[in-house]
Amino acid sequence: MSAPPTVTVVIPLLNEQPSLEELHRRIVESIELAMSQELVSGYRILFVDDGSTDGSWETIRRLTRSHPMTEGIRLRRNFGKAAALATGFAAADGDVVITMDADLQDDPKEIPRFMSQLAEGFDVVSGWKQVRNDPWHKTLPSAVFNRLVSRLTGVMLNDHNCGFKAYRREIFDEVKLYGELHRFVPVLAAARGWRVGEIVVEHHARQFGRSKYGLSRIVKGFLDLLTIYFLTGFAQRPLHLIGSAGLLGLLLGGSGLTWLTFRWVWTRSFADLEPLHLHETAIFYYCITALLLGAQCLSAGLIAELITSVTQPDRPPASVAEVIRSETRS
Repeated sequence: MSAPPTVTVVIPLLNEQPSLEELHRRIVESIELAMSQELVSGYRILFVDDGSTDGSWETIRRLTRSHPMTEGIRLRRNFGKAAALATGFAAADGDVVITMDADLQDDPKEIPRFMSQLAEGFDVVSGWKQVRNDPWHKTLPSAVFNRLVSRLTGVMLNDHNCGFKAYRREIFDEVKLYGELHRFVPVLAAARGWRVGEIVVEHHARQFGRSKYGLSRIVKGFLDLLTIYFLTGFAQRPLHLIGSAGLLGLLLGGSGLTWLTFRWVWTRSFADLEPLHLHETAIFYYCITALLLGAQCLSAGLIAELITSVTQPDRPPASVAEVIRSETRS
């Protein structure tokens, strides 16, 4: 029987000083409970300070002095949550990486349940804040966003926005974060063949400070969704997306011009018909525009394919789960 996995808890934060000591205490209690249940064999707690100005780093210093399994990373300025998480993932050495927010809205007591779900064969386990203690102007856009993400990506999670997640460490050898894509790690992992699950987690109202997200997050979220749709579906075959639009433009423009040509000839074949003058017909210019746009999209798709072929990322073309060979093979 294999030993239980080790865990690294990565906590990105920005100006969350009042909650850090209580959060740390709860995490330690929860992981020690998981260790007593033989779900975890060892752990690290890693705080990533994303440019805090409220004394958060001083609190992290105290915690690292008093607790040997606690570490901190301080970024030189506010780089954003995705950058903070990517920094934490690069430093994590556990078999499992758990991410959670530092504002005490995520409850560390859920950690054993995350570990149990991973033990059942899942590679990513996402939290679902089924009962969410946030105002309606945050919950309503989030509900719409979650439905769109599930519909477009096929990864049927109820709460893509939840920051409380557990991952097998190997996932981050294949999934790279940039921009605001941290909330889409389960989608990116699923696109590589990793198994994604979900559990309901308890969600608490914010006790200290204020939310770091405003209305601008909604706009950014939908733009990021378009990015994810492209990356998961067409990153290795951009011509299939851009070229399809180009072929559609060529088809519409070509069909329109063919019809106009037929009408131009027809109206001049009979004396009693009023001749068709193409330069006086608006659809003639629409067809020309469609042809030009179609040709441009097709050309752009071919250039994108060329760029993709010569700038392949440093990752395998497919995600290998297991390799077996005959024991008699020399």
